[in-house]
Amino acid sequence: MPSRSILALPFLLAPLAVLPLAAPAQTNAEAQLVLPETRLSEEAPEVRAVFEAMGLYDILSVMSVEGLEGAPDIEADMFPGQGGSAWPAVVAGIYATDRMIAQFEAAIPLERMTPEIVAELQAFYDSDLGQRVAAGEVAGRQALLEPGVEEAARELARQQAAEGTERIALLTEFSAVNDFVERNVTGALNSNFAFYRGLGDGGAFETEIPEELMLAEVWGQEAEIRTETTEWLFGYQILAYEDLTDAEMARYIEMSESEAGQVLNAVLFQAFDVLFEEVSYDLGKAAASFIAGEET
Repeated sequence: MPSRSILALPFLLAPLAVLPLAAPAQTNAEAQLVLPETRLSEEAPEVRAVFEAMGLYDILSVMSVEGLEGAPDIEADMFPGQGGSAWPAVVAGIYATDRMIAQFEAAIPLERMTPEIVAELQAFYDSDLGQRVAAGEVAGRQALLEPGVEEAARELARQQAAEGTERIALLTEFSAVNDFVERNVTGALNSNFAFYRGLGDGGAFETEIPEELMLAEVWGQEAEIRTETTEWLFGYQILAYEDLTDAEMARYIEMSESEAGQVLNAVLFQAFDVLFEEVSYDLGKAAASFIAGEET
């Protein structure tokens, strides 16, 4: 699963994918999420049902809050004291949950979600284990919104890694099976590049910046992003799966290794990559207008 929704730029190493919000009325991640009528509700309701069962839309709602909470950091680093009330409103529009859902669903490669794959996934997420996995993943993401929780989770993950616990071994296997670190790092780099392109297209730079220079700047962040992604990922997983036994975690890994699990993982990352690049570009372009003094 994509790790974060806020860019992993040097000045934004707080919440990524990544790769990861809402209009003012939707900033409470625990509020009841009312799903909009979008592509999947019309074209593939069975796929949407799987996404609902796995708590995906609730996680998108949490990502919305993460992005909104990151708005002051962008202002502080790029145009301090210039955002006023306009900047939070702009960011809220970019990260509106309904908008993110529509962007995400539009990027789903539905041809990969065959009836057989969908049926197998639905059966898993309808099971007791599947429901507990979904609930834990949402609860873990929500918990990270609370002050101090993320660092405490990271520290716990570091301690378990030092002790070589069975849980850390399972989480390492789980991440490897799904290629979580590599996929999230790639997504973060692509999102950062999209952010820079948005800045350039929005007129943030006095002179045109060649894309080659932007790419060099982005790739210069790779090591830091990789470390940040890995630490965040294991901290999150410690929280998300704390109520699962090691045997149940092994069963979840087995599902992830199946054809249905691998298709789901690939489909989700493809859609999240598109979503985050679009959001990142829009953020960069919006920030550029404040940097240029066009917004008050």
